[in-house]
Amino acid sequence: MILVSACLLGINCKYNGDNNNSDKVREYLKDKQYIVVCPEQLGGLTTPRNPSEIEKLDGNAVLKDRSRVMTNENIDTTEQFLRGANETLKIAQLYGCREAILKESSPSCGSNCIHDGTFSGRKISGVGVTTALLKSKGIKVISEKEL
Repeated sequence: MILVSACLLGINCKYNGDNNNSDKVREYLKDKQYIVVCPEQLGGLTTPRNPSEIEKLDGNAVLKDRSRVMTNENIDTTEQFLRGANETLKIAQLYGCREAILKESSPSCGSNCIHDGTFSGRKISGVGVTTALLKSKGIKVISEKEL
């Protein structure tokens, strides 16, 4: 069973109410079993919502309480991102997921890079909060760009 970011399959759950539909992901999954998740919605955030970014560091630092996830209006959404990561992990464990395909650059799902926390569009090397938690539990996480 593969865990997949809902936005990659055309579900309108991005912060701006849109999606990141990926034909490449759909093609890859056509003969596989998978389950879709949106960690940010599972954490209680609405769609649409203000964009959030991890301050300076990455999801590993958020898990260790060394960084926070903030919106562009300086509202702390760390609690919702942590709740979403934990709910996503519960689903992954319930369904026996060993692999996840998650949206690159997302503060939840990024597996190679995330935005730098300045809302400037600049990206840095690092992982999102959900990716950090899943990887810490032995679940392989890749992005749609790695297919």
